[in-house]
Amino acid sequence: MNIIVVGLSHRTATVEIREKVAFSPNLIEKPLRTLVSLEGIVEGVIVSTCNRVEIYATTRDIAGGIARIKRFMADHHRIPLESLEPHLYSYHSEAAIRHVFRVASSLDSMVIGEPQILGQIKTSYGYAAEYKSSGIILNRFLHKAFSVAKRVRTETKIASSAVSVAFAAVELAKKVLGDLSDKTVMLVGAGEMCELAAKHFINSGAKGVMVTNRTFERAERLADEFKGEAVPFEELFQHLHRADIVLSSTGAPHVIITPKDVTDVVKRRKFRPMFFIDIAVPRDIDPKVDDVDGAFLFTVDDLQEIVQANLAQRNREAEKAEEIIDQEIGQFYKWLSSLGVTPTIVALRSRFDEIRRTELEKTISGWKELPPDSEKRLEALTMAIMNKLLHAPTTALKQAGQGGRVDLYVDALRQLFDLQTGLQDDDELELEE
Repeated sequence: MNIIVVGLSHRTATVEIREKVAFSPNLIEKPLRTLVSLEGIVEGVIVSTCNRVEIYATTRDIAGGIARIKRFMADHHRIPLESLEPHLYSYHSEAAIRHVFRVASSLDSMVIGEPQILGQIKTSYGYAAEYKSSGIILNRFLHKAFSVAKRVRTETKIASSAVSVAFAAVELAKKVLGDLSDKTVMLVGAGEMCELAAKHFINSGAKGVMVTNRTFERAERLADEFKGEAVPFEELFQHLHRADIVLSSTGAPHVIITPKDVTDVVKRRKFRPMFFIDIAVPRDIDPKVDDVDGAFLFTVDDLQEIVQANLAQRNREAEKAEEIIDQEIGQFYKWLSSLGVTPTIVALRSRFDEIRRTELEKTISGWKELPPDSEKRLEALTMAIMNKLLHAPTTALKQAGQGGRVDLYVDALRQLFDLQTGLQDDDELELEE
C-alpha cells in the first residue's frame, strides 16, 4: 500500500486559484465519501486552508490514484483539468511522507514556524475520522506527523521569534518594559495592523486597550472586540498619559505626535517610561520623540530589522528540523513497507496448507491397506516438505520488510498464488517507538 499526496499551495497557485479549489468544512462529508469511492483509493483525507489544498490518500496503483484524484478535484470544483493541472503537485511513497511531515512542522508554510497549519491538519483529520474515510494507514501516518511536528517545535527554536511586524512590536515592548500585565496599550488607528497588534498585546497579558481613530465608529468596533475603550480622536492628548505603550498606524499625511506632546505627557506620568511604536508610512510620530526623557520610539524599519533577523534564525532552525524529519521518515516508512508482510505470509501458508491437505486426503482415501500410524507419518512428511519450501520465501519477505522495500515481493506473491489478504487490526500493527 502506498501513500500519495496531490495538491496545490501558495507556492504553485495564486489566491484566486486556491479559492476555486477550496473545500468547505461544513460540506466536507460528500467529497470525502466520493474520494474513497474512487477506483483504487482506499483511504483519504482532505486538507483545505487559505494557503493550500491537499489530498492525502492510500492506493496500490500510484499513477492511477494520482490521476483519479486530480480528476476528482477538477470535477468537484467544475474546473477544466487542463487549467488546474499546471498548479498541482503530487508525491508518493517516501516523498509523500516527507512532504506531510514538513507541512505539519510548518517548514512548507508561507511563514516558517507558524503554528496554525498543525491545528488545521488535525481538524481535517478529525473530519476524515468522523466520516470514516481514513483507516489504519492514514490514522497512523497523521498521528506520526503530529508527533514529528511536536518534536520539531520542542527540539528547535523554529517558532520562538517574531516574524511579523505586529508581533515584533509586542516582543520589543516586552524587552523594554518587562511584564505587560500592568500595562495599557493605546492604538492610534483602527486598521488591520492595529487589530493584529492588539491581539498580540492581549495574548501577551496587557492589562487593557484604548483605541482612537478619526472615524470614531471604527474605534468603537475595534475596542469592543478587545473589551477596551474607544477614545475620540480629538481627545487623544487628554488620554495619552494613561498609555504605557502607544502603537500608531494611521493614513495621516503628516506627523500627529510631536516631541512637545510627548514631553507634556511624560511629565504627567511623572517620567514613568512610555514605549512608542510607529508603523505608519509616512510617519505618525516625530523621530525626535526618541530624545524625550522617558520615551522610547521604534519605527517600522526597526521592527523590519528584527523580523529579518528572526527569519534568518528560523531558517537556521529549519535545518535542524529537516534532520529530525529525516530520522522519522525512515522509521515510519519501514513500518508502512512491512504492513503487507505478515498477512501475505499467513495467506501464503494457508494456500500451501490447503493444497497439502487436499492432496493428502486424496492419497489416504485411495489407500486401502494403510499401515497403522501411517496417516500421522504422512501428515508430518507433507508438513515438513511444505515448511522447507516456504522457509526461503518467508525469510526473504521478512528481510525485505525490515529493509523498507517489500512492495515488489508482496505484490508478486499475491499475483502468483492468487492470495487474498487484508490488513490486520490496528492493534496488531503497532509502530515501534
